[in-house]
Amino acid sequence: MSNRRVRVRFAPSPTGPLHIGGVRTALFNYFFAKRHGGDFLLRIEDTDSQRFVPGAEEYINEALRWCGIKIDEGVAEGGKYAPYRQSERRAIYKQYADQLVASGNAYYAFDTSESLDELRKEAEAKGNAFTYNYENRNRMVTSLTLSQEEVQTRISKGEKWVIRFKMPENEEVKMHDLIRGDVVVNTSTLDDKVLFKSSDMLPTYHLANITDDHLMEISHVIRGEEWLPSFPLHVLLYKALGWTENMPQFAHLPLLLKPAGNGKLSKRDGDKMGFPVFPLLWKSPEGETSHGYREDGYFPEAFVNLLALLGWNPGTEQEIFSMDELIQQFSFEHVNKSGARFDPVKAKWFNHQYLVQKSNTELAELYQQFLISEKNITAEPAKVERIVGLMKERVNFIHEIWEKSAFFFGKPTSYDAASVQKFWKADTAAIMKEVIVVLDNINQFEAHQIEEKLITFINEKGYGMGKVMNALRLILIGISNGPGVADICEIIGKEETIERINRAIESI
Repeated sequence: MSNRRVRVRFAPSPTGPLHIGGVRTALFNYFFAKRHGGDFLLRIEDTDSQRFVPGAEEYINEALRWCGIKIDEGVAEGGKYAPYRQSERRAIYKQYADQLVASGNAYYAFDTSESLDELRKEAEAKGNAFTYNYENRNRMVTSLTLSQEEVQTRISKGEKWVIRFKMPENEEVKMHDLIRGDVVVNTSTLDDKVLFKSSDMLPTYHLANITDDHLMEISHVIRGEEWLPSFPLHVLLYKALGWTENMPQFAHLPLLLKPAGNGKLSKRDGDKMGFPVFPLLWKSPEGETSHGYREDGYFPEAFVNLLALLGWNPGTEQEIFSMDELIQQFSFEHVNKSGARFDPVKAKWFNHQYLVQKSNTELAELYQQFLISEKNITAEPAKVERIVGLMKERVNFIHEIWEKSAFFFGKPTSYDAASVQKFWKADTAAIMKEVIVVLDNINQFEAHQIEEKLITFINEKGYGMGKVMNALRLILIGISNGPGVADICEIIGKEETIERINRAIESI
């Protein structure tokens, strides 16, 4: 590390919901910045006005907040390099585009979309692909082939134009990536990218990105590997603008891959396999809804933990990390070059680990919120705390506790037929009447007393534990598997326990 202050940015485009791959990029930026005492910036790159989606910027901010990422500079937070929304910086970019034209590193192009389509069709007819590069630019309608006077005339008449980067011919671009090491690309394989458009007087991603990173003194650009093809262009832009001395270091993160097969993880994969690919619930302007990890019951700390280990590892067997631990241990040395396959089963495992670590008091508060909002049930805090303590090892999510414990809040409406056939014998009703007497004579109706009295009764009568306990559990909850019988009895209380036994004797 140099003495330069670490400054990183997460720069999403507000074109829809934030993919979990984007969240991981934000997290890795955040880990790195905070480990080195640096700054984390959120910059909204909204120069592509045609793809702008209302609500997307707010979604990005809320998703980062939910993950526990604290933004040092951004649209809402402000900062000395404001504004942090690119559409509000449009006056900045044209001067740098003009500078590139003046230095001979860029040029005006007046080609219409129709003429470019024709050239593509001609090339395809010959089995080739048309590339706007050093081989073709001198036969195009550009400031390289037109006089300066004609260029100005076309501009003044309102002709549409773009400014393209003049990619050097047959030059090796040597780059260093903090994850992948040294990379060399020959410029003859690259095209002349558009940097600025007259249609909206806004730059493309390439020029805006480089300009803002320079002006905001970004020290490290940490982004997905999908930007690797743009790496040489960006290095050449720094060189052409005379900014190489302060050029940031680059790190390109591995892709998040779909659970089965190859390819980048997509919403389609999530829909097919029933897991979210977005951090929060998303409702598009057209009314389409997509699941989110938050609404599906994931804890934010579990979500952060699972994403952190997709493409990075600490070099140890440790899997559960707090945010502070991730910050302290994160380094590029342990970021993988190859893609990281997403495992939805492992994602649930992470949530389970965080759920069982939480105190019963905290879980009870969360479960009570669920009971009130989803089931319109208000229960005693002590009862709820006891229930979550019994059930948390059996579930991955708070809402799953209901599936395992609904019988605590209401009598069973039916009895599992297979369990009835297996555990309800000719003498079961008579035995259960004896059980009622035992239970009714327990003054301190607590689990340890209940269990002690039942065991004594069973041993004295010689009935066998399974014969009595399995039938009793079936009576109390409607199925034969579940928590301990004594725990169930204590939680629902003596009166309710006896009532359920009598009801089962009559109905079964």
